[in-house]
Amino acid sequence: MKIDFIGPATMAEDGGVIYPALLNGQKLACRFSYEALDDVEPDGILGDALVHFTNHQLKLLSIAEQKIRSGHAHDGQIQIFSSDLSL
Repeated sequence: MKIDFIGPATMAEDGGVIYPALLNGQKLACRFSYEALDDVEPDGILGDALVHFTNHQLKLLSIAEQKIRSGHAHDGQIQIFSSDLSL
């Protein structure tokens, strides 16, 4: 399984962030919910979701990679929620 996070991060309509990736050469949208972005740093204030994503990008993409490797990618996307932060 080959995963390439290609970016860039963009705002999703729901206030979250979408980060493009390639899974075995196929496009995959990694969708990080607003709540996941808010909860990744419990003591911080979310503010600009893109800035917050960038500040925690390595951790968030690591979580996305774990979910992808566990087989949670479907129909060209994977969703990352607050409940995934404990992975």
